[in-house]
Amino acid sequence: MSTSLDGARRRAEELRRLISEHDYYYYVLDQPRISDAEYDALLQELIELEQTYPELITPSSPTQRVGGRPAEGFRPVRHRQPLLSLANAFGADDLKEFDQRVRQVVGPVDYVVEPKIDGLTVALVYQDGQLLTGATRGDGEVGEDITANLKTVRTVPLTLRRNLPRLEVRGEAYMTKEAFVRLNEEREAQGEPTFANPRNAAAGSLRQLDPRVTAARALNVFVYALMYSEGLEVATHDESLNILAELGFVVIPYRRVCTTIDEVIDLCQEWTDRRHELPFEIDGLVIKVNSFSQQNDLGATSKTPRWAIAYKFPAEQAITVIEDIIIRVGRTGVLTPTAILKPVRLAGSTVSRATLHNEDVIREKDVRIGDTVVVQKAGDVIPEVVEVCRERRQGQERPFTMPVVCPECRAPVIRLPGEAAARCTGTNCPAQLREGIIHFVSRDAMNIEGLGPAAISQLIASGLIKDAADLYYLDRGELLKLERMGEKSADNLLAAIEQSKHNSLAQLIFALGIRHVGQRAARILARQFGSLERLQAATYEELTGIPEIGSKIAESVCNFFAQEQNRVVLEKLKRAGVDPRERQTKDLPQLLAGKQFVLTGGLETLTRKEAEALIEQLGGKVSSSVSRKTDYVVVGADPGAKYDKAVALGITILHEDEFLELVKSSKIR
Repeated sequence: MSTSLDGARRRAEELRRLISEHDYYYYVLDQPRISDAEYDALLQELIELEQTYPELITPSSPTQRVGGRPAEGFRPVRHRQPLLSLANAFGADDLKEFDQRVRQVVGPVDYVVEPKIDGLTVALVYQDGQLLTGATRGDGEVGEDITANLKTVRTVPLTLRRNLPRLEVRGEAYMTKEAFVRLNEEREAQGEPTFANPRNAAAGSLRQLDPRVTAARALNVFVYALMYSEGLEVATHDESLNILAELGFVVIPYRRVCTTIDEVIDLCQEWTDRRHELPFEIDGLVIKVNSFSQQNDLGATSKTPRWAIAYKFPAEQAITVIEDIIIRVGRTGVLTPTAILKPVRLAGSTVSRATLHNEDVIREKDVRIGDTVVVQKAGDVIPEVVEVCRERRQGQERPFTMPVVCPECRAPVIRLPGEAAARCTGTNCPAQLREGIIHFVSRDAMNIEGLGPAAISQLIASGLIKDAADLYYLDRGELLKLERMGEKSADNLLAAIEQSKHNSLAQLIFALGIRHVGQRAARILARQFGSLERLQAATYEELTGIPEIGSKIAESVCNFFAQEQNRVVLEKLKRAGVDPRERQTKDLPQLLAGKQFVLTGGLETLTRKEAEALIEQLGGKVSSSVSRKTDYVVVGADPGAKYDKAVALGITILHEDEFLELVKSSKIR
């Protein structure tokens, strides 16, 4: 190694240390120690050094924030722990009920109250102090790898201020109100479509295949949760955020520890009035049990933690005019009336449509075309008409009547007794076909990239597809005849369709759009029957015999497979090679029958969901809390209070390798 290279390496390391230090003082402490010009000079010196000696470039160098080459796609990333959603509270009574449930389990408790940032959830993983991966939340279990894009965000540290073997945190990527306005002004000037709100802008910026686009956007990340660590001993959530700030993260601001639920309620009211003072959008507050030990005792459901809740601000309202009422036909044939509004600004975005739900709602509220109405966002998400300003009527308003025939296919519309929804009876309704295929290709279903609503409409209009199965018979030559379909787009689409043949049986069952069958029910049916053929042959009695499958789902499944047009589609899918198989629960040895397990700590070989699925497939049950009924507690890294309670009760402790050995054997009787 030459002396000049030795010196360059030492100077590069020193420059990276200085830049990282100044990033910390600027972004975390908000106490800049040098001017922007001095900072830029340090960065420029490092850039020139790395250009002269490319071998000195490291993945965590500050120079790598500018963004690299465009990616071909986002690879999936499985989270160590599921990123759960939060249950919602809409008032003081909901918060008091939450507090009562918590105290019944853990007794006296402290809460941390913090703003609920309206952005995109991200999961950051650090290995040996360096940023390893950054991913989206995805479905909570599997997200998308957006590491290259997150590296461009200045508030994401590339190197921690302390070398830890492993650290995993959760945060929220967001755009300030000022940056959002500036971005939209730039896009409007360039003739590009504007973003509806800062949340959409942040999400759209981070899911760019070209990191250079992300780098050009003014994004930030607040970290609000420690998910996993090696080398840290932390007892409370508040303490963990203080430590994360010391490590170089910008942690969630304006948080407060409260000792009573009355303090929490007062704070929620205070921020309801002050929310617009903040430089970024928030749609509520998050209330978390402070003690990690108490969090472990409370556990979680399959969807939400029992130790946290989101207080949602009361919906903001605005007054506008209904210019028209149109009908949208969904994939199940339901006709939904939608109000076309005179555009109005509401809760941070421009609203031009609002749902009217169904015919009963229109009659009860006496909604007419031309009415002046109050609109709000339900949960700050879905615009809806709250009430009509009857005093503003001038006599030109027109009553609306639900159609008696489908506006898409002219088939009769019926409304079954006891149901609020009106439905199209057409078996070949193009709207149902379109919406059904949109669902079929969606991310949680068959996940076929490149098939948006516009592309699907074009394929239907051209006669290339008449059902979802036709996607697997598309011809490249025919695709190239379509407007705006180039060779690369056609090849990418056909590759994505071919790749989807390898999806799981649960994904396919969900993709079929069987009424009442969501993702969880699809997984249960896939495990139970193992193939579409066996599921298709299942009787109502067999279906209702599954503990998690109720009469509504069973009836819906039977009705779906009884329809000839659905059987034709399934046969076409099978001929195309879309016929996934899964091992059935009943085919597996029930080694764990009658045994109750509790999982605690971070597992290495399996994810928490995979371990739970394995236990259930072998006949066992999984509980979220330790009791005298618990037979085994499986422990991973940082097991917490559940481990201590199991030891105190004399319950058998299994480490991960012992658990894996156990399920491979027949030791359990």
